Amino acid sequence: MFSKILIANRGEIACRVIRTARRMGIGTVAVYSEADAGALHVEMADQAVCVGPAPSAESYLVIENIIRAIRDSGAEAVHPGYGFLSENATFAKALEREKVAFIGPGLKAIAAMGDKIESKKLAHQAKVNTVPGHLGIIADEKEAVKIAKEVGYPVMVKASAGGGGKGMRVARNDKEAAEGFRSAVSEAKSSFADDRVFVEKFIEDPRHIEIQVLADGHGNTVHLGERECSIQRRHQKVIEEAPSPFLDAKMRAEMGAQAVALAKAVDYRSAGTVEFIVDKDRNFYFLEMNTRLQVEHPVTEYVTGLDLVEQMIRVAAGEKLSFGQDDVKLEGWAVEARVYAEDPFRNFMPSTGRLVHYRPPEETDDVRVDTGVYEGGEISMFYDPMVAKLIAGGRTRAEAIATMRDALDAYYIRGISHNIPFLAALMAHPRFVEGRLTTAFIDEEYPEGFRPEDALHDDPKLLVAVAATLHRVMEDRAAAISGQMPGHGRTVGEEFVALMGGEEFPLTVRREPHGTEVDCGGQTYAVRSGWKPGNPLFRGEVNARTVCVQVDRAGIAWRLSHAGSQAEIMVLTPHGAEMHRLMPERVAPDLSRYLLSPMPGLLVRVSVAPGEDIKAGQELAVVEAMKMENVLRAERDGVVAAVHAEPGSNLAVDARILEFGGLDG
Repeated sequence: MFSKILIANRGEIACRVIRTARRMGIGTVAVYSEADAGALHVEMADQAVCVGPAPSAESYLVIENIIRAIRDSGAEAVHPGYGFLSENATFAKALEREKVAFIGPGLKAIAAMGDKIESKKLAHQAKVNTVPGHLGIIADEKEAVKIAKEVGYPVMVKASAGGGGKGMRVARNDKEAAEGFRSAVSEAKSSFADDRVFVEKFIEDPRHIEIQVLADGHGNTVHLGERECSIQRRHQKVIEEAPSPFLDAKMRAEMGAQAVALAKAVDYRSAGTVEFIVDKDRNFYFLEMNTRLQVEHPVTEYVTGLDLVEQMIRVAAGEKLSFGQDDVKLEGWAVEARVYAEDPFRNFMPSTGRLVHYRPPEETDDVRVDTGVYEGGEISMFYDPMVAKLIAGGRTRAEAIATMRDALDAYYIRGISHNIPFLAALMAHPRFVEGRLTTAFIDEEYPEGFRPEDALHDDPKLLVAVAATLHRVMEDRAAAISGQMPGHGRTVGEEFVALMGGEEFPLTVRREPHGTEVDCGGQTYAVRSGWKPGNPLFRGEVNARTVCVQVDRAGIAWRLSHAGSQAEIMVLTPHGAEMHRLMPERVAPDLSRYLLSPMPGLLVRVSVAPGEDIKAGQELAVVEAMKMENVLRAERDGVVAAVHAEPGSNLAVDARILEFGGLDG
């Protein structure tokens, strides 16, 4: 067994590998860019080596720098995590020359499966079902349109070296095929230094189901069941689970057998994933093979009881698998939610900044948090916006979902925007609960994007009752101030008015030994909690329903977050409510004349000039953030009055890019 391994990655996956290595008694070496000098993985590792400036293309992706770190640290093996150099054959070859073990598959598998075109040819030869398409390299957008027509719309334009949703575009007509080719090439070049793309048929109403495989260097290959990964946004997974609610034992065995056959065809050794696209009639087609650990591997670990990182390390050290296919048993259910630094109410635009408060839910046998951040740390614009992976399990799918909902309620993050309201809404969505999933789920259920009304609470008065309880606790504390004259102490009444969303709720709030009784609109809420002022989480029961509500102040209002919804509630005396009705409303300034940057990022290009007439839908500018290009388009016809930012500028949220004149409508 190795005595020291280097983790050629960052963030939560680096931390996750370090935890297993530490448990196995193996020393660890972290690498870091200048932007990550204070990162959690650097703190956790036994040693740390700087490998370059903040941009990943100048640090984490520079093979020479990683090799130098290996030499300097004396590491005997390298775990690449996922992303970066994890599926880079040149990197694996460089490690081979250094006589350093690669904790991953052999060169043949990496080279063959890392190239999506070659992998489909090999899959076909191994008698694995494949998607119809054109596997040749496409020279330009004109050829892309021609091939797309031949394959038949809709098609998927994909980067050969792509992954993580980058370099992928769905096209339903010639215009989208041309645009998709340009975007896929651009993203592939910047993310993978490989701008080759190909075209394949886009399967309508598909599910994305993947099979986890594990192989050693002694001819043993097994599969560890499947993961359902259909809940995606922009081709990036959001929710994953194991097993899939769609598969039965027969289909699982068939897909598993094909995955194992493909792994054997490329002499695979290590953990890997064979991804399939599955149509509504249960036909499944090979999509790609990821020759690395997957982001969603923890759900497989939960249902199998295996540590996949440990298995990868043992295989790389030359050990045989200690079990066979018949020994693999799937027990229970697990769901994973990816917590991202993004604003779901602003079209999921990335959010950067300091984690002013960061308190993940408590980890238990059924709740796991894989993270690479900490309170006070920074979410950088240079890397993927993932904050953490939250994994919840149970004996059944319903139990796992319920555990996930409770864990999301307890996940307290402040200082950046995050997608927890969206994740909570997904967990409560009837269609998700029923298991009726496709990769178009989010587009179909949220066609106009995720809006505040999509996260409405199932019992708004429950939040009013909690706010009333918080207010009563604070009032009672204020009334107990020392130094009051005898007979003139302050008493707190029981009558209040709550204001929420423009609606008034007359309240009666009675103190009880362990909470309050709140009468609200003809309903009584028994609120039981030991909440103390200053605690950001209100834990307790409301009418015997266990709740965890996040508590913030917004001026004199209470801002409460629960089950994905957020409400601002003011609790006033009846006289205070009467005075509040007389207050004038504040009118927000009109910013419709400007194109504002919806996220912090790099302005790649401005596509229009001052004085130019523009049409609705026309491209105006492109902003790159978190390794993704975002095209900003005109919402209506008009004229460009001025350009306020130049290409290459680093933009803050709401920074002015363009100013319009002659707006239509």
